[in-house]
Amino acid sequence: MIQIRAAALTDIGRVRKQNEDRFMLDEERLVFGVADGVGGMPGGAEAAQAAHDFVLDAFRELAPEVEPDLPAIVLGANRAVAEKGASVSPATGIASTLTFGCARGARLIIAHVGDSRCYGLQGGRLVRLTQDHSVENEASRLRGLGEIAHYSPLEARALTQWLGGPESPRPDCSSVPLNAGDSFLFCTDGVTVALSDREIGWILGLPHGPDYQLQSLIGLARSRGGLDNATGVLLRVDKV
Repeated sequence: MIQIRAAALTDIGRVRKQNEDRFMLDEERLVFGVADGVGGMPGGAEAAQAAHDFVLDAFRELAPEVEPDLPAIVLGANRAVAEKGASVSPATGIASTLTFGCARGARLIIAHVGDSRCYGLQGGRLVRLTQDHSVENEASRLRGLGEIAHYSPLEARALTQWLGGPESPRPDCSSVPLNAGDSFLFCTDGVTVALSDREIGWILGLPHGPDYQLQSLIGLARSRGGLDNATGVLLRVDKV
């Protein structure tokens, strides 16, 4: 039987007046993830909360042995955010990112929309398991296909996909094997803007438990100005 230790932590930072991040940690159903209300729009906290609530409620309705339909869960969360936006901010709507996963058997299955991230430390090597849905990344993808793509540096981190918009998101879904000793981090961009991938990998490789490692990650982000809310969920696989 799989054994996982997990920790979650969120910090408002030093600049923002409200924490618009939410984390998902259900150790009974082995569900982990983060949602981040999109900055620059009203109702970010409400958007992230709506996504958070829908995902956890969806898994509570599933038997542990049932394979979840991740795209359907994401689309349901999208509707929940859009419906909340109709009452919170009917003129502009509200928006959130969503990156979450669940352990099924010896696999972690992941769904992702936006620029929150999931990392895996496997065999001592850090791998970014999601790609940001941003203008910069979309331009890189198009150039890889031989197409011309230009954007302003000010637009680089603007989202190309999110929850709550007029168009349904197209979530990236993936699956990775779980092995004893692996670690996985779900985090918002308040962490990834402040820390490099190399720094994240170094901290996840420290000989300490998830609580200590997560406190180190969030604490380092805060020490570098705390310009955004910073949130993470970290799990360590002890036995498969």
